[in-house]
Amino acid sequence: MFYQDTMFLAGRMLSLDNRHNNDKPPKKYSDMFGALANFSQIGVTIAASVLVGVLLGQYLDDKFGTEPWFLLVFSILGVGAGIRSLFNIAKDKDGKR
Repeated sequence: MFYQDTMFLAGRMLSLDNRHNNDKPPKKYSDMFGALANFSQIGVTIAASVLVGVLLGQYLDDKFGTEPWFLLVFSILGVGAGIRSLFNIAKDKDGKR
């Protein structure tokens, strides 16, 4: 079910893109899978950054006995690292065009 919904949405995005770019040749499935790979890379990168921050904060709180403080600090740092990596991914993808 999820795979079918994802393929439908990706195909719909490509058809909308083709309406606006009539001078370009039609896109192939490899372009569609490339777009899906880019979207999944963004999600995994942000989730991993936040998860590493939370786990590191919990570990340091348990080790030093400073219950919420390291968790809060490293959670915020994890979110910041995720946003920074999002901009880096966008910059890298924009440079390849």
